[in-house]
Order: sequence, then structure tokens, then C-alpha cells
Amino acid sequence: MTFVYKEARLSNGMMLVGEVDQSTHTAAAGFFVRTGARDEPAAIMGVSHFLEHMMFKGSAKRSALDVNNDFDQIGASHNAFTSGEMTAFHAHVLPEHLSSAIEILSDILRPALRKEDFEEERGVILEEIAMYEDNPFMGLYEEMMEAYYKEHPLAHKVLGTKKTVGELPLANMTEYFHNRYAADNLILAVAGQLDFEKITNQVEKLCGSWPRGKPGREQPAFTATPKEFTKVMSKTNRAYLGMMMPAPALGDMRRYASSLISQIIGDREGSKFYWSVVETGLAEEASCSFEGRDGLGEYLVFAACEMKNVAEVEKRLREEMSGLGENLKQEELDRARARIATGIALASERPSGRMHRLGSQWAYGLPPIPIEQEMDRIEKLTLKDLQDCLKEFPLNPVVVGRLLPSKND
Repeated sequence: MTFVYKEARLSNGMMLVGEVDQSTHTAAAGFFVRTGARDEPAAIMGVSHFLEHMMFKGSAKRSALDVNNDFDQIGASHNAFTSGEMTAFHAHVLPEHLSSAIEILSDILRPALRKEDFEEERGVILEEIAMYEDNPFMGLYEEMMEAYYKEHPLAHKVLGTKKTVGELPLANMTEYFHNRYAADNLILAVAGQLDFEKITNQVEKLCGSWPRGKPGREQPAFTATPKEFTKVMSKTNRAYLGMMMPAPALGDMRRYASSLISQIIGDREGSKFYWSVVETGLAEEASCSFEGRDGLGEYLVFAACEMKNVAEVEKRLREEMSGLGENLKQEELDRARARIATGIALASERPSGRMHRLGSQWAYGLPPIPIEQEMDRIEKLTLKDLQDCLKEFPLNPVVVGRLLPSKND
């Protein structure tokens, strides 16, 4: 496939980006908003995710049922998500239905925010929060993020808390929407078989009147503070271990080395963690992931095992991390590079993957980077590049969390 990159800017500052390939059999479109949990005042934590739900409750001209029916009528595969740093609404369709998909997406992005819908959806989200509280992995992850980022807004929970969601006034959501869903704080990304100029004209008519806002994003100073904690959970029969430490931001070129490092040490199969604690039967799983963010980043290490093995699993994971720089092998780098390249290639084969990549790059403030260029950067990395990255960002846990089963269970 040969995708041709296109971009345009509407009169109100809204961006359009696209990768066009007339040989594909589908097309994808997604609105990406540069707003997420980190952009929320602490008192209304969870409003971004709550607002995502409200978009599907309908607009001035569509009810919630209309939204679902209209997407179904064109056979769209559609969804939305909210993270700490972005919110996205997207659809994957046959090329002849792309215009309709964009019209529906643009319409729900001007939501009615009806009081009755708001109260109904509040209950749905409170149930979702309760489900997360019953999930050992998510509970440990959220507590680690709070401990690691502390007063930094990246510590905010995407779903919010029972208190912040339960007490959120509709007026605060409406104000947040007007501040954050401004034309110059969102982008439309498209990919696949499409006419980019035709789409630009359509979106100018649909979205050209949306107001500017320049909401910006806070980038407060941050230094990770060491902390260890251990909690007991009666609803689990396994022990969970988590570790977190600094890593490059997504705008840092060392992100490529960090991706390879996390693959080598903590990919689910064939990694150093795997051979040390999973293949030996000490743990059910052990992984390391690189989480690059806007201005910051972290490595996340997780393991699950029987209670009796917690100390030994932690000891072995620490040993693997501390010795990685000295123990890196060329064949490990080659294998990790091949896995990442395969993952990038697989994601890029579908227009939806191309669309998500374009929108996410913009949401993180990155320039559009061709997939071929990223793969070339990965291909050129050497063992020394990884070792230099490890010197700047050593795998030395700053926050360590343990979630243990109750001894009475």
C-alpha cells in the first residue's frame, strides 16, 4: 500500500489530516480531542470520560437511538475512548459511507447534554467505577499512578471517583465541554479510500462554525517521589506486584529505545522476565511496558503470582532490571525490533490503524511521522543506543506496590 499524506486547516483553526490510498477497500475517520483526565480540575475528575458517554446520548437533532440506528444503517464499526490525555470518536466504514460517518461523528460532538440523559449515564459510570474497584490489576495500577505522580494531574483517574462523578453538576460538564471541545483543540483524522478535498469541504460546512478556544495544557514541574506500599484485598486469591519508574516522553527520540527495552525485558513471551519467573513457574505473568506521555513517561512493571512467591518474583525482576545494561545481547535487540516492526506493519495495514496513528500523533503534539520513517529509526538503533537510554532512565523502581490476598481467604 502507498498512502499519501494530506492535511488542511479550517477557517476556525481545526485541523484535518489524512493518509489516502485508493487501493484500500475501506475508509476510517476519527475526531481526536486533546483533552483527558490530566486536563480536568481535581474536583470534577472523570468529566472527560463522562462527557464521552454523553456524546452518544444524542444531539439537538438525534436521540441516542437515532445515533445507534444511523451508525448501524451504514454498517459502521464505531467506538470512542478516553485516556489521561485524549478523547477520540471514530468509525470504520466502506468508502461510500465515509461522508455519512463523518456527518454523524460531527453531530454527536455537539451534544444536547440533556438533564435526564446526564443522570441516567451517571449511574452507568458509577457502576463502571465499582467494577474497576473489584479488578485487582486496575486497582493497583491506579494507586501506583497516584503515588508516582502525586500532585501532578497525570495522577487523575480517567473514570474519576464515586465522589467526583456522583457530585458532578451538569453545569460544570457544560463549561468543561465549551472550554475543551474548541475547534483548535481537536482534529479530524481520515485514512483509506477517500477524496480528501471533498472531505475538507464537507467538514468546513459541518464544523467551520465551531468556536476557537485555545484551552492549552498545564505542564507542571515533576519529580517522582519514592514510595512503597502493600495492600490486602479479600476478593483475590493471587498476589499482584507493580513497579514504576521514569522513562522518556513521547516527544523524546529515546522513546524508540525505550520501546525496545520494554520488549526485551518484559514482553509476555520470550523476554527476560518470561524466562526468569514465568517459564520457571514462579509467576503466572510478568510484563514491562513503556508508557510515553505528553512531556513525561514511565515504565510499568506488573506481575501476578501465588502469595508464597511474591518475594522471590520481586527479587528476580529487580535483578533482571538492574543488570539489563550489561546483559543486553544483539539477538535480543534483533528479536525485539522484529516484533515491534511487525506490530507497526499490522496496525498500518488497515485504514483504522492509520487513522488512529495520525490522530494520536497530533493529540500528543507530535509532527506527522510516516510509518516508514519510524521503522527506519527503529532499524538503526544499536545496543549502545539502548545502553545510553538505560543510563539516563535506569530501570530502578521508584514506586513499588503490592496487592496481596487476605490470609483468611
